[in-house]
Amino acid sequence: MLSATELDERRSLLAQSGDLAGLARHLGDRAARVIGRRPAVPRMKALLSVDGGVCPDDGAVLEFDPWSQGDHRCPQCGRSFRGERHDRAWARFQHLWLAEQAATLAALASLTGNAAAAREAGGILNEYASRYFEYPNRDNVLGPSRLFFSTYLESIWLINYLSAAMLLREAALLDESVAEAVNSVADEAANLIGEFDEGFSNRQVWHNAALAAIAVWFEDEELGSGVLQGQTGIVAQMVRGFGEDGMWYEGENYHLFALRGQLIALAWARNAGADLLAESKLAQRLALALRAPAITALPDRTFPARKDSRFGQSLAQPMYLELWEVGLARLGDPSSELWGWLADLYQSPPPKAAVFDSYLYEAGLPAPAESRSRRDLSWWALLEMAPTLPSGSSWAPGSVLLDSQGLAILREGRRYVSLECGSYGGGHGHPDRLHLTLHSGGRHWLADPGTGSYVSRDLFWYRSTLAHNAPRLDGANQPAEDAWCAAFDVQRGWSWARGMFGEVTRTLVAGPTYILDVLELAGSAERLLEVPWHPAGEVLVESPGTWVADALPDEFVTAAERLTDRGTDPVRLQFRDGSETLGLHLLFDGDLIRATGPGLPGSGEPCTFLVCRLRARNARLVAVLDTSNGATPIRSIQADGPGISVETAAGTDHHLPTGEGWDVTERGEAYRLAGVRRQKTEKKPLIDLDRRTPMRAAALHVAQAPMLDGSVDDFDTGEPVLLDHEDQYRRSEEAYVGPDEFCATAFVNWDSDALYLGVDVAKAEVIYRSDDAPPLRLDNDPDDLHSDGLQVYLRPEEGGAVYGFLVVPANDEGGVRVHVAEGCAGSPEMVTGAWTRTETGYSMTLAIALPDWSGRPRDEIEFDLVVNEMLPDRSRRAGQLVWSGGGGWVYLRGDRQPAARFGVLELR
Repeated sequence: MLSATELDERRSLLAQSGDLAGLARHLGDRAARVIGRRPAVPRMKALLSVDGGVCPDDGAVLEFDPWSQGDHRCPQCGRSFRGERHDRAWARFQHLWLAEQAATLAALASLTGNAAAAREAGGILNEYASRYFEYPNRDNVLGPSRLFFSTYLESIWLINYLSAAMLLREAALLDESVAEAVNSVADEAANLIGEFDEGFSNRQVWHNAALAAIAVWFEDEELGSGVLQGQTGIVAQMVRGFGEDGMWYEGENYHLFALRGQLIALAWARNAGADLLAESKLAQRLALALRAPAITALPDRTFPARKDSRFGQSLAQPMYLELWEVGLARLGDPSSELWGWLADLYQSPPPKAAVFDSYLYEAGLPAPAESRSRRDLSWWALLEMAPTLPSGSSWAPGSVLLDSQGLAILREGRRYVSLECGSYGGGHGHPDRLHLTLHSGGRHWLADPGTGSYVSRDLFWYRSTLAHNAPRLDGANQPAEDAWCAAFDVQRGWSWARGMFGEVTRTLVAGPTYILDVLELAGSAERLLEVPWHPAGEVLVESPGTWVADALPDEFVTAAERLTDRGTDPVRLQFRDGSETLGLHLLFDGDLIRATGPGLPGSGEPCTFLVCRLRARNARLVAVLDTSNGATPIRSIQADGPGISVETAAGTDHHLPTGEGWDVTERGEAYRLAGVRRQKTEKKPLIDLDRRTPMRAAALHVAQAPMLDGSVDDFDTGEPVLLDHEDQYRRSEEAYVGPDEFCATAFVNWDSDALYLGVDVAKAEVIYRSDDAPPLRLDNDPDDLHSDGLQVYLRPEEGGAVYGFLVVPANDEGGVRVHVAEGCAGSPEMVTGAWTRTETGYSMTLAIALPDWSGRPRDEIEFDLVVNEMLPDRSRRAGQLVWSGGGGWVYLRGDRQPAARFGVLELR
């Protein structure tokens, strides 16, 4: 990614810097195993599946070994496994690893004159170019791709591929024939990546970087200008994706991923002549983006697993170290406090090498040494990091509020407590507003679990409110809405934060030895409030009482019990983990439930957790977390009206909420915590030009229910519902072929018993999964998505329950299979019907009987109909027609359809 002039300058620095020379030697040692012994280039496209790359015995992820194409070892049980599914999972990382190797070899060749490295890098480039068009752009999970199943992986791969080619070309080490071969790959990749814009997404950051690389390679000013200045281009992602506090809107995990992609995109932009960091506002935004994960890091130097994050990931991973090495070198500020943060990471215990899509340099290498050093980094750092590590002051972050994230962190020494408010977090968000995290005494007592595998069933547990230390109402997940931080302040050893989410308020007041946690419900009707606690270590109940069987309905929860005969005193609990303890005192008018659920991702062990259950219109739960580890234990807590008293071994503290904040009296000394904040409101335009006009159609009354034999002949067909336009089609890889090859006509009838739906679908070949078909085991979506069939959605009452059903042919005798769509009400028994083949495709007739529904003329029902399209020689659906309006892509939609998109049926 450096020009010929910049390569000359870097060679000069390399000769003067011991750190750079050491990294170059280390990279040379790594590259030696590739030169002359090139690992296999997979001939297969990568596949994402439930069982590929996973041990069938214990569920552990199989090791990625670049040198083992057919044998894949389980790190837990030590056994090796073979099979196409494992090979295709391995191919995902092998493709990415080989592109990284090509870039490493090219960097060594261009900076150190290693002729063998240049030949091997050119060989990898040429071999991929000769095969690239053999990989099918088909059956993708998230965007068009040849080598992979998602476009973002193609982008990551291409960046390394073109980086290798560019470095060789600038060093005059690239054969003309290889350059021509690279041209063909870059041209095709530009088409694949360029047509799949993912808006403001961490993945789009990588697409931008790949398109910028293509623009530089071809010297294409038009493409370069578009990717720089487009609505979702490099500048826009920098300004809108990273908030005013510097944090990417999807949380730390995706912040770090997006930041790496953004730094790479900025490098390619600079190579094209656009030094965006010369603009002070963009440089300041990058500085904040580098700072954000440092100030939110847990005391053990892992990042909090907010939203869809990997759990327990150390920020001392080389992939993350490079972000500060490269980012700080770009900003050129030797006095930045983040140099101290970086030095602190280098002194942290070295984490085990991990596998990341964007960083595979350590795959197949021995375990790291006692500490990390700058020589553990990649070719990217060799090209960009500072020659020496500037000395910085020691890193000691304090309490902080990340305003745009709504994340309040209260620190006291090595104790860390946080309250999650802010935005839901987009597609990677969790229903965990007002979640409480606690790390104290070297233990992660109350953790955000993040997310495990996207293709494992337990994904739905980790994405549930019950899996978090967050309140839920009426036994349901929180709605996908935002919370806000209503107060934050720090005063002489005391600090506080308050979050609000709908009818629920949570207030944290942190003192030297304990945390007061007050959760309040203020509603207009009686609600069921549940507050889960997921502690680490052994759970000990010190209060009297008897455990009796109870229920906590959830597919992942077992052994629910309720504590009875506990009296009126606060419940006292203690959590033990080794030599450390955490006390929890609970004062509330309700029940305490304990149950067993999945442990943290990767643990493989179930864990005990607790739930405080209250049923009221207005309720308050007072909890005190004793973090003194027995030094000044909590003796009692009392509530007298709004005031709360906490008696410790050192004396009694009095707490009182006020209109201006929170008052604390600690053994006669008064503290006044202020910082009450007003909720920000967005101004709405007087005229909303983007407001959708919902589709409308008629459902015709019939005196006699039509026959449900699969044929629409018995339906009243006077008001057809048409699905035959390009803007109703959602595609996977190929665009809509037109109504002559795929379209649908629906007819809706009704009587007092049910709604009747007849759908005639025109397509060349009907493809469905029979009742006895083996499971696909591709992901967490129903297998029947990948079949010809229908998705039907109804909401009889405005703001009421949505009934959704996936209905597909089941056998040649006309039987159908019915599933309830994810997140929808209803049961399969509510839908009956049949299907039949026709001369032009197939037709399906259904009766949908909703509970407590009886239609009347002129009633209006929110409604939508989706027709899935399956084609031969595919494992995933090709697309779908959507009555309310489609457009765009079918990826990641599953059987979900937002109610906001529904049209309207008028009963006539």
